[in-house]
Amino acid sequence: MAIVFAFTFLLPCLGTGALYWFGHVSSLLLRDRAQRPIPLLLAAFSFGTAALVLYQPQLFDVLLSQIMIGMTLAVFLTFLISLSWKISAHGVGVGGGLGLLGMLYLTSPASHTLWALLVMTLLAGCVLSSRLALNAHTPSQAWAGLGLGIGVVCGLSFGLWLGS
Repeated sequence: MAIVFAFTFLLPCLGTGALYWFGHVSSLLLRDRAQRPIPLLLAAFSFGTAALVLYQPQLFDVLLSQIMIGMTLAVFLTFLISLSWKISAHGVGVGGGLGLLGMLYLTSPASHTLWALLVMTLLAGCVLSSRLALNAHTPSQAWAGLGLGIGVVCGLSFGLWLGS
């Protein structure tokens, strides 16, 4: 848990804070699309490093590093898209969680998984609604983020299934 916390929260926050401190971004909210690429690239690098650290099958379940690889890919794609268009990174994150629970339910349908999927669907709706209410994104940016998150999880899951 400490590794995941350090590489997915602490380091990206410190990196973005340093960019703010040195004047490379004008706000920690990163509302301006032009200020998002460097923090997103830092986050993708940090997430990728976490995936490498966690890929130790003798210590950690391989699924943990696979999830981190998916997160790295999602953040890197968000970075690439943000070079020309402002996609909702919050939508990408909640879409990844929704996609993961959806894939878990499809592979092992159980009532507790269904309830988790339903709660996550409500949470996704709340996140997208809040991004719209805050005027942080347009509906297309919010939905595209959600779709990207779900798509990355489903694509990687399908790829892992083909490889097994």
